[in-house]
Amino acid sequence: MTLLVPFDGSALAEAALRRAREFAGYRDEAVVALTVVPDDESFAEERGWIDPGEPYDPEELCTEFELRVGEIDADATFRCEQPPPSEHPTATTIDNVTQTIRSVAAELDVSIIFVGSENAGRVSMPVTSVGGPLSTDAKYDVHIVRRTE
Repeated sequence: MTLLVPFDGSALAEAALRRAREFAGYRDEAVVALTVVPDDESFAEERGWIDPGEPYDPEELCTEFELRVGEIDADATFRCEQPPPSEHPTATTIDNVTQTIRSVAAELDVSIIFVGSENAGRVSMPVTSVGGPLSTDAKYDVHIVRRTE
């Protein structure tokens, strides 16, 4: 089985990756860090991945995230995915990111997803977080990381 870490480069995602590595040692499971890079420039700007007006290059972002993951956990496998266009006209970018994470989790037979979320515990289903929607799936456990230390 596999431990999955949705990785957006935030301090909490980095902490989630470190925690997943600790668990992996106890459970003898692989760690996969997954970055989902939607075709949405405003999404990238909101997360500080690019500055306003900076060219948006999803492939370059994937390379940058892969390097960061390698610095934190050299043994983790890195994946970068772009969500396909949604079939639902009202789907948000967060919905597409969440669906991509769920698809990868199913493909990898994930036992635990480690989510770094500053909103966990304050807002049960924040609009800007994938943590809430992912935690509703009973196919895997969800470990929510709220502190970086």
